[in-house]
Amino acid sequence: MSTIAFLGLGAMGSRMATNLLAAGHRLRVWNRDRTKAVAFGEKGAVVCASPADAVRGAEFVVSIVADDRATRAVMLAPEGAIAAAAPGTVIVDSSTNTPAMAREAAKAFAARGVAYLDAPVSGSLAQAQNRELVFMVGGEQAAFARAEPVMAAMGRLARRIGPSGAGATLKLINNMISAALTAAIAEAAQAIEAASLERAAAMEILAEGAAGSRLMKAKLPKILERDFAPQFQLELMEKDLRYFLALAEELERPAPIASLVHAQFLAARRASCAKLDSSAVFLHVAGEKP
Repeated sequence: MSTIAFLGLGAMGSRMATNLLAAGHRLRVWNRDRTKAVAFGEKGAVVCASPADAVRGAEFVVSIVADDRATRAVMLAPEGAIAAAAPGTVIVDSSTNTPAMAREAAKAFAARGVAYLDAPVSGSLAQAQNRELVFMVGGEQAAFARAEPVMAAMGRLARRIGPSGAGATLKLINNMISAALTAAIAEAAQAIEAASLERAAAMEILAEGAAGSRLMKAKLPKILERDFAPQFQLELMEKDLRYFLALAEELERPAPIASLVHAQFLAARRASCAKLDSSAVFLHVAGEKP
């Protein structure tokens, strides 16, 4: 078993770290809010005062924080991972960052003999809990091969997509599609209610038809039941759409659908839906209060 530094014990990270512990790995954990690390200390993990402290002596580092700014602080700041990672360490960064951030971090760590993989995940709380996450990875093949057993303890599938930044790129594409589908499901929910359709029957048929998907099965019931407890916070989806639009501009590719969907999510975030589930975009579409 390996010694792993785990940085970021939020809703997703805490579940991923729990699975690493269950697999027998030795954990050194850090979280900005130290109270979230207490439970891991009680389970045998070493609770650390800084990302650098956590990384000392670790063979692997797993990180999952909110955005580019948080990643830069955790990875590249004076008390970040870069200050203490020994040559040969492999970093598995599962944060949803821009490809530019991933490439910047990979270059900085490579100069110190450390391999950095941008390895964001597909899946939300249930998938993190049940080791069903899908890792999309950018970086060197050799580092990916070394890190596969670590990712296998947290997910059901890991694939190397290409060089540094490739995992981050595919994650933004994935989340753009998810956001667009969520917005479409929100419009469908309005029509179901306005037409007074039998809800259970409508959900069953839509889930089994051509539009059926895991997202349809997960989000349509939440919307119709006005259950917006967060599985994936709306403000994070808005951020991912913003990152995707920057990527599309960098690639010189039009993104009219993503632009429209981002406008909806931005309006919903500004209308006090930020901490709710991404499906709460329905509230903006339907003109309802949170």
